Amino acid sequence: MPGRILFVFTSCNKTLTGGNTGWYLPEAAHPYYTLAPHYTIDFAAPQGPNPPVDESSVQNFKDDESQKFLSDPTVRKKLEGAKKLSEVNVDDYDAVFYVGGHGPVIDLATDPVNIKLASEFYRKGKLTAAVCHGPAALVGATDSEGKSIFEGKAATGFSNAEEEQAGKVKDVPFLLEDKIKALGGKYESAEPWQPKFVISGHLYTGQNPASAKPLAEAILAGLKG
Repeated sequence: MPGRILFVFTSCNKTLTGGNTGWYLPEAAHPYYTLAPHYTIDFAAPQGPNPPVDESSVQNFKDDESQKFLSDPTVRKKLEGAKKLSEVNVDDYDAVFYVGGHGPVIDLATDPVNIKLASEFYRKGKLTAAVCHGPAALVGATDSEGKSIFEGKAATGFSNAEEEQAGKVKDVPFLLEDKIKALGGKYESAEPWQPKFVISGHLYTGQNPASAKPLAEAILAGLKG
């Protein structure tokens, strides 16, 4: 019987400056097509159906998988039928994967339902993964002792340098690199826009859009392992 993986998307479509945001296309598409042949994948978001895609990611990523994801009837059905986070039962899943985009920094980071959910995934020893800004969804998550799941662990996520180069520092309530360090994490990064993922026990993090597929391949290996 194949296992199940939960993909969590942001429901936020505006940044703090009023710019458009949402989930980031290649950070959903590349992991989806890496993992879907092996696992059943369900979609969820704070507000449930039709989480908003970041339009700039649709413009910037014209690769086959990204474009296929937008028109794939199975994917469309999953997006239209995305569960609310409050409807998710952690025991149904082998892993959770948080898709990036600036949205998660704004809604998932402070959403009490998500914080409880992420903490539960982690405490039950389920593979807990996130890419780019996705790790922002984990900044409130705690282990069974109530400590941040980043404390004392190597992790990555969108770097301060990348945020500056993207011109988005004022669009988000905090910089992810700073936050991971503040929580006691050992932040690691590659050069801006280069692929990088970090595995610390069952916490798996990726730095940026280029890291989405390598991270998904690592998730697959970790689950099969």
